[in-house]
Amino acid sequence: MAGSLLQFLRLVGQLKRVPRTGWVYRNVEKPESVSDHMYRMAIMALVTEDKQLNKDRCIRLALVHDMAECIVGDIAPADNISKEEKHQREEGSVLQAAMKHLTQLLSEDLKKEIYELWEEYEHQSTAEARFVKELDQCEMILQASEYEELEKMPGRLQDFYDSTSGKFNHPEVVQLVSSINMERNTKIAATTSEPHS
Repeated sequence: MAGSLLQFLRLVGQLKRVPRTGWVYRNVEKPESVSDHMYRMAIMALVTEDKQLNKDRCIRLALVHDMAECIVGDIAPADNISKEEKHQREEGSVLQAAMKHLTQLLSEDLKKEIYELWEEYEHQSTAEARFVKELDQCEMILQASEYEELEKMPGRLQDFYDSTSGKFNHPEVVQLVSSINMERNTKIAATTSEPHS
């Protein structure tokens, strides 16, 4: 069992070295890893004040939702693969096989728990899974705003904002997205009003 657990931890540890593909395609310097993304999502779940949600479950969903990417990699819309292939690779049989391979390395109880969490997220079958999906997209635009700020290029990553438009419903996430957008729009306005020499 210890050998299998070590193998599981090494596989999951690869997420620290799998860069988020969307940032790579936009030539972001030092793009975050899948692990970085999942960590902040877990923190976002930790600080929710929604008493209707099972906070512990949200944290666990955030930690599991992209776990299979240590095997299949991070697939971005710009990968120019068909929607069918993306679905098959990331949401279908390949991703499912990767999760089964990963969880096979764990005890029966852990295997069941982690695989069921992953399925819950994939199927968006609970309020917690839907909330974590919104955190996934909110974390992405928060990261985009940070990259724009670091690069001193407000507005450069607009397509990430466009891809999430109208997808937020949870009041806490809507409020956070509103704050991100207000801050970002102020920076864009300041840049466009500066005189060019």
